[in-house]
Amino acid sequence: MSTSHEASWSIGELAERAGVTVKSVRFYSDLGLLPEAFRSGGGHRRYAPEALERLRLIRSLRALDLPLPEVRRVLEDEEAAGRVLEDAVAGRLRELGDELKTLRWREAALRLVRECPPAQRAERLRLIGAVSTPPSTAPLARFWRAWLPPRMPAPATAAFLEVAVPQPPDEPDPAQVLAFAELHAMTTAPCPDGRQPQPEVHRVAGARGAAALYAGLAEAYGIADPQLRRAREPCPGEALDAYVAAYADAYVGRDTREFRRLLAARLATGPRLDRYWELTAVVLTPPGGRLEPTPGSADAWLRAALERDNAEAA
Repeated sequence: MSTSHEASWSIGELAERAGVTVKSVRFYSDLGLLPEAFRSGGGHRRYAPEALERLRLIRSLRALDLPLPEVRRVLEDEEAAGRVLEDAVAGRLRELGDELKTLRWREAALRLVRECPPAQRAERLRLIGAVSTPPSTAPLARFWRAWLPPRMPAPATAAFLEVAVPQPPDEPDPAQVLAFAELHAMTTAPCPDGRQPQPEVHRVAGARGAAALYAGLAEAYGIADPQLRRAREPCPGEALDAYVAAYADAYVGRDTREFRRLLAARLATGPRLDRYWELTAVVLTPPGGRLEPTPGSADAWLRAALERDNAEAA
């Protein structure tokens, strides 16, 4: 770059015009982000007027909290500067979203401890202290992977986890923080005999049969969902028929009156995860809202509908 001495500024003059410290100008110069026009006879840095706009751009990028490597990419790749800046800003927005989520969860956790009776504080501190921030759903997913039959097809497993693992809300209230912490404690606690209890249908149906079962149950839960949202009493109908059909296919049987009685007996003695689904409903429900239906609440509604159907047919 060719610049006359009259059109150049010292490091102090540039710093004054840009409203920054000499230390900042020297820092960016040493990193190569702010090139010098030349050095004076005494070895002092001199800058061309264009350095002022470059310095202002650097400050603007840093004000967006972009890291120095991203600032360098924007400055050095003029042709792709727009794309590079867009990618850098998008990445920083994602990071800020995670940071804000972390802060909101910490705030709700602090309110939870502050608002609870003193006798409960130690236990609540233990619960929330075991959960990472932002909270991870990995322990819950591991719990369900151990519950599902081994070698169940990956797409079926993924579809089940999508509805069984509640995503923590970005702006929780204390009740949601407590519910998620209890879910974390429940799913990470060792089982009494070292292994999770398995429904009998997993053994009977096998991995692929269980995949078909869960797909059929998901369909039945979807049909029952409007009934749950309207707080209707459990009753026979399309949802129950789909529910029974899912089990009949898994057991390689037919939907008969005898099968419905047998199914009700088997479901009554199978392992239950009612508390898991109660906590999941709290995590999913916005503050002040009505509890959201879950696969667990839908299953309980359909089991009750089956019991009613059998009683009416007796």
